[in-house]
Amino acid sequence: MQMYQHVAASGFDRCCFAGGLRFFPFLNFSIWICSLCENYSLFSLSFFSFSRYLGSSTISSMGISTETQQIAASEAAQKRWTTSDFDIGKPLGRGKFGHVYLAREKRSDHIVALKVLFKAQLQQSQVEHQLRREVEIQSHLRHPNILRLYGYFYDQKRVYLILEYAVRGELYKELQKCKYFSERRAATYVASLARALIYCHGKHVIHRDIKPENLLIGAQGELKIADFGWSVHTFNRRRTMCGTLDYLPPEMVESVEHDASVDIWSLGILCYEFLYGVPPFEAREHSETYKRIVQVDLKFPPKPIVSSSAKDLISQMLVKESTQRLALHKLLEHPWIVQNADPSGLYRG
Repeated sequence: MQMYQHVAASGFDRCCFAGGLRFFPFLNFSIWICSLCENYSLFSLSFFSFSRYLGSSTISSMGISTETQQIAASEAAQKRWTTSDFDIGKPLGRGKFGHVYLAREKRSDHIVALKVLFKAQLQQSQVEHQLRREVEIQSHLRHPNILRLYGYFYDQKRVYLILEYAVRGELYKELQKCKYFSERRAATYVASLARALIYCHGKHVIHRDIKPENLLIGAQGELKIADFGWSVHTFNRRRTMCGTLDYLPPEMVESVEHDASVDIWSLGILCYEFLYGVPPFEAREHSETYKRIVQVDLKFPPKPIVSSSAKDLISQMLVKESTQRLALHKLLEHPWIVQNADPSGLYRG
């Protein structure tokens, strides 16, 4: 769920975390256990109490065995997070359901982003289930271009999410400042996101809301998907219309079933916005935007100047028939990506 303007997410795995597994030392045993479960990342011990608060009795959909759940739950009973475990610093952002703060975990001295959500607002908006699903999914993903969710806890009035801290801030603000990106920068970001989405789709996770506001920049210039509020873990096609207007694919606008190819469409929209500074189907009225999306009314303005190779890639992604969109692994082989994207996935400016 979109919650904050985060002054950003950094590469803890390469910086503060020195490999990640030393953060929160008493979690290491469960991390090792869960590495046996299809290499999922941190399996937060606090999840079990969090699930009880939200009324969930199972997380089997993410492939975690009952035995593993019992082991982690046993350790969780021995140690639960509270706000007293953190030194809470400056606010990093605010949103509809709460705030995000810079924080330091006292035992390890590691810096995190602490996302504080108010229960009353979550319940009033009836998004408890959405939050539970977001946490279930993000806590099990471990990829250089996905923001880590390390743990969570709650008190009488609030839910707290312990997140990787992104040092260089929101991509959206960076795009606003620059107006549009160079082809080299855009290609580097698109390739990084394609790799992250390939990883997600391999775990049967569809993101469904790729856009600049949901991306953060790490300490070394790496892009991080930071918001999984509309994501879903599924083996089947879905019908829910969700996401952001300018990024909606035709199948959602027309209320027909969709699958993971919606993320390819959104990545195509994002690539266009990186290069032109605006999404391709933007219009004054929502109804006109819907119409342009369904018709795939794709136009490339003369300014700024964009290469024909970049336009070719975008045109292959923004295809109405979802099965005909350029597959993500093919995207990584496209000449524009090969010629422009930094192989390291880092944009250094």
